[in-house]
Amino acid sequence: MRLLVVEDEVRLAAALKRGLQAEGFTVDVAHDGVEGLHRARESVREGGYAAIVLDIMLPGLSGYRVCERLRAEGNWVPVLMLSAKDGEYDEADGLDVGADDYLTKPFSYVVLVARLRALLRRGAPPRPAVLAAGDLALDPAKHQVTRGDTEIELTPREFSLLEYLLRRAGEVVPKTDILRNVWDPHHDGDLNVVEVYVGYLRRKIDTPFGRRAVQTVRGAGYRLAADGG
Repeated sequence: MRLLVVEDEVRLAAALKRGLQAEGFTVDVAHDGVEGLHRARESVREGGYAAIVLDIMLPGLSGYRVCERLRAEGNWVPVLMLSAKDGEYDEADGLDVGADDYLTKPFSYVVLVARLRALLRRGAPPRPAVLAAGDLALDPAKHQVTRGDTEIELTPREFSLLEYLLRRAGEVVPKTDILRNVWDPHHDGDLNVVEVYVGYLRRKIDTPFGRRAVQTVRGAGYRLAADGG
């Protein structure tokens, strides 16, 4: 499998390349965002990369913008984002622009490989540029949510929560799944935080419009109505 590592720290990029090659991967390296975006685009002609390891703080073009542009072009290659920033809002921003997972530096190489393999197992199923349920629509690239002709302002966390529910519209989603995917894969905090944010979301996407898109399934979790409520 062919991977792309986009990392401006030359020694780290070289170490990642050596380690991933030892795991049996073919690895290309780019040291700035512009080159990384170019390589990702050009690789599509040859079948594309299996996954991209993408640093956030890059010269030329940030990892956020690289990921955002790929998603806007309909390129859904799995992206594992790396950052020296340790903060939930930075992680939320990365997920909001379309990253599939996030690691904070310094990180365990063993964990990086495990997360990469998890992404590769899931693959890159086609994802629509705009997610919709009835007249409720979310555009990940533009970071925009609308109900009909009305634009709705959401916080990064609310946006991530709605995006996750929309991607599983019509399904019952347990609170634990939401916590792992919207907060952190290893988050072991209070499940009540999910209930709190579901309440925030309802007050913005449902209540003003007389809808019930976000439904509580007692004892099981939440479901976003496929028809938008």
